[in-house]
Amino acid sequence: MITRHKLEEIIIEYLEMNKKRASLLEISQYIWEKYENHLRESGKIFYTWQYDLRWAANSLRRKGVIKSGLRKGLWELVGFDKKSK
Repeated sequence: MITRHKLEEIIIEYLEMNKKRASLLEISQYIWEKYENHLRESGKIFYTWQYDLRWAANSLRRKGVIKSGLRKGLWELVGFDKKSK
């Protein structure tokens, strides 16, 4: 079952797989391709998951897990060195 908190874990999962940086679109595509069935089985979140995804990203920003102030729609894990990309 997908929840807002599970979406936080999925964002981190994808960013770790994708050299620590990705766009909202890339993360949304990943979630749909990998977790579509879970979303469909998760009740109301099926209809709100893209809003909830943004909520999860804001929560991760407040916790200091992903960076703030990047170009809109671009998410990056804190502590990522661009030279290692």
